[in-house]
Amino acid sequence: MSIDRRTFMNALAVSAGAVFLPETETAASPFPISCNQYSWITFYDREKREWGANLDECMAAFASTGLKAYEPAFTQADEVAKLLPFVKKYQLAMPSVYVNSSLHNADESAKSIDSVIAIADALKPADTKIIVTNPNPLKWGGTENKSDAELAEQAKNLDKLGAELKRRGMTLAYHTHDVELRAAAREFHHMLLATDPKNVSLCLDVHWVYRGSGNSQVALFDIVKLYGKRIVELHLRQSKGGIWQETFSDGDIDYRRLVSTLKSMNVMPHLVLEQCLEKTSPKTMDAVQAHKQDLVYSAEIFKDWLK
Repeated sequence: MSIDRRTFMNALAVSAGAVFLPETETAASPFPISCNQYSWITFYDREKREWGANLDECMAAFASTGLKAYEPAFTQADEVAKLLPFVKKYQLAMPSVYVNSSLHNADESAKSIDSVIAIADALKPADTKIIVTNPNPLKWGGTENKSDAELAEQAKNLDKLGAELKRRGMTLAYHTHDVELRAAAREFHHMLLATDPKNVSLCLDVHWVYRGSGNSQVALFDIVKLYGKRIVELHLRQSKGGIWQETFSDGDIDYRRLVSTLKSMNVMPHLVLEQCLEKTSPKTMDAVQAHKQDLVYSAEIFKDWLK
């Protein structure tokens, strides 16, 4: 992977009904198809441009694709106020946002929780319902796994954060990359088994689970079977031959099977496109063209879920 999400988040100075609970059964997803900012970062980076440098231009480009919802990433609360005017200007919904957190260390966790809560409070005007977080690893790009004590501390604080967000009418969705799937996926499983489903739901990043388990659909669908009822959001990405493609399309992961499996469980999550680029990805189109195609394909694949 050429660009690390957390690296970009730490570098960025910008990027601003009923609670959607995992047990909710609905006839359709309550939100329009959304798109995470990270995919736009990777496209802009390839063109030697900076996503978020000019929020007005960036949000205009985003809206030109036909997308109606945006999932930004925030590192601190004051970024929210910078983004909200442009979300409103281009009539975009913001049902979910992505935030970093550091929860495995007792000394850092209180500050991290306070930061996420401040972001959540700043999001009230946007009517945001889902806060997605991927707790930080021990070291960016490192190979060391967290200790059992650190996993226990992280799960306790993840549950605490979820309870605080629930009191604000929001749902906390736990997200992973490939790191959490190491060592028999001990970190991934413990975060879900040691937290209350009423406080902590799951944002299933489909391709990171697939890649983190050695490009295994067996592992992916086992996780859906185990935790499907907790899934409130999907991050959607596709590869061919293990390489991320420019557009969301048919490929390594059988998304039609995923739709069928989740429908059989009466689970219809919020859909968030995140078709990112890596060094070996094809180079045939720009971000606007790619996301227009993403929207067409996802609308067809998930047509039964959308209002």
